[in-house]
Amino acid sequence: MGFDHVSGATGSTSEAAAQKFHGLEEVQLIDMGDFAGGMLKYLRDHPVARVTIAGGVAKMTKLAQGMLDLHSKRGAADLDALASVARSAGASAEVARSIHGANTVAEAFASATAAGVPLGETIAEGAWQTAASVLERSAMSLEILIFDRQGNLMGQAPFRPVHDAPRPLKRR
Repeated sequence: MGFDHVSGATGSTSEAAAQKFHGLEEVQLIDMGDFAGGMLKYLRDHPVARVTIAGGVAKMTKLAQGMLDLHSKRGAADLDALASVARSAGASAEVARSIHGANTVAEAFASATAAGVPLGETIAEGAWQTAASVLERSAMSLEILIFDRQGNLMGQAPFRPVHDAPRPLKRR
């Protein structure tokens, strides 16, 4: 259809938010769901100029932690690692403890946000690195958007080419 930009999302809220964020047509939306790896492998073989991956805080945290299958049955986000990431993003020891003891990733993000810690940007960058490793050696540009349950933007790794992306240390 001549479009040079597609978006895959983990759910309906992030899909609607990404569509609105970029003014995308319905046909530019890929039904990705939990299968980020599958979508990325398909796009590696059927490239487009620009790819947006959009998702909620928990699924994008899992992507940032190296998981390509984001379904809850395949594993949970590592809150210890998330607390460590928050510390590297400037969180105090108290906020890191709060993240470590959180019941959900959304609760952990709320703690970080309340403390002014840019956790969303840091997680978006980690998710970008994981996704870019699947698209390596392509001419595509990749973007990550993280939204909360209300569709508010929580983090973004802006479009940039994936051809120079370093490989992440671990993949699941």
